[in-house]
Amino acid sequence: MPPYQFIERTTPFSSKAGTTLPVFAVTPAHIEQGAIDPIALDWARKAGFKADAGALLLIPSAEGALGGALLGLGTNPSELPFITGKLARELPEGDWHIEAAPLTVNRLMLGFGLGAYRFDKYRTVKSNGAKLVIPRDAEDAEIKRVLAGVYLARDLINVPANDMGPDQLEIAFRGLAAHYKAKVSVVAGEDLLKENFPLVHAVGRASESAPRLLEMTWGKKGHPRLTLVGKGVCFDTGGLDIKPSSSMALMKKDMGGAANVLGLALMIMDARLPINLRVLVPAVENSISANAFRPGDIYKSRKGLTVQIDNTDAEGRLVLADALAYADEDAPDLMIDMATLTGAARVALGPDVPPFFTDDEDLAHSIADASMDVDDPLWRLPLYMGYDKDIRSRAADITNAPAGGMAGSITAALFLKRFVTQTKKWAHFDIYGWSLSERPHSSIGGEAQAIRALFHYISRTFAKT
Repeated sequence: MPPYQFIERTTPFSSKAGTTLPVFAVTPAHIEQGAIDPIALDWARKAGFKADAGALLLIPSAEGALGGALLGLGTNPSELPFITGKLARELPEGDWHIEAAPLTVNRLMLGFGLGAYRFDKYRTVKSNGAKLVIPRDAEDAEIKRVLAGVYLARDLINVPANDMGPDQLEIAFRGLAAHYKAKVSVVAGEDLLKENFPLVHAVGRASESAPRLLEMTWGKKGHPRLTLVGKGVCFDTGGLDIKPSSSMALMKKDMGGAANVLGLALMIMDARLPINLRVLVPAVENSISANAFRPGDIYKSRKGLTVQIDNTDAEGRLVLADALAYADEDAPDLMIDMATLTGAARVALGPDVPPFFTDDEDLAHSIADASMDVDDPLWRLPLYMGYDKDIRSRAADITNAPAGGMAGSITAALFLKRFVTQTKKWAHFDIYGWSLSERPHSSIGGEAQAIRALFHYISRTFAKT
């Protein structure tokens, strides 16, 4: 297959100006009180339609043709803000519109768009779904911008590692930059040692595809400086501390941090926010060969701290350490890093609620508020300094794998914190990057996490400057 190329995906919305079929989004009260179209109401009652959350009922016209559909919202529609995603998968192909419903029009459209995502790159037969007309009072450009960022993150994660190694990730990275006229520089292979990125080199040197640090810059000097750092481990065998096959099956998603920061960067650049943006992605494959880094090895990081390798499967924090130290040298106003970093985060909060870490109280509250505003779940975990002693090493300054296995997500965040000392505000996101089950707004597969909340926060914070 040809490598993944960044392209603007078509949106699942119709520009049709003529007659479209209606979807009546209703609660049980609408049915009980008879507060919908009479033909639809009669059909719903005869069919025993109760308007349970996510229930869909096609309804005929007076002439016996397809006349529309009923979508059940349940008794509390606010609990399922993206329920309209089901329409994208279950409505017959054609052009539709949604009648007034007890959810904001933007949320209705975004839900439909999120649910309409398909990953068809490797399918012989492509799927065609229904299209929805965006009402005039919806924020058309904003909805499409957010969907484009989410789709990009999902696409990059879903592409298998044979087509999404460090080489191909660089191609996608350059494609996004070219689309928005951003500048790109790359340090790869042995040049990583010359340019002082020893940990990125150590992790990726065993792969046939050379390790590299990808850098993108966009915006004008004088604007607030925002740096995004994403873990780009395109496949993780675990290295010499090899993973079992059950743990390796989803490791194409180990570059989910990179995928998500690129999705967020797309939103920022597309909105033309007054930001001086910098994006860093250490892109590597953690492979096994004669020159693979080993348990017990000690390396000096870019920052000068020495790191003992006590587990080669704790590689993500190593490549992030060099990238964060590099970013920190510029002392940005805000730095955000995203990584599929620890299983401990999944044990604590499950796959759908990524934890984030920051020692800035105002930033933490703002991110939490943004998460609630756009229904993009997040939860803050503490940078508890009492556990900092656990990352100390007898032979080096710090270890990449503390003994004991306790508080793994926190100790990983504390490890990264060692490399961020000059940045004004910093937050670390330990994401999963994958949806394990089908939901109205997402199918099983690669998932964008936290970037809708972060874009909401960033656009409202920095648009004011």
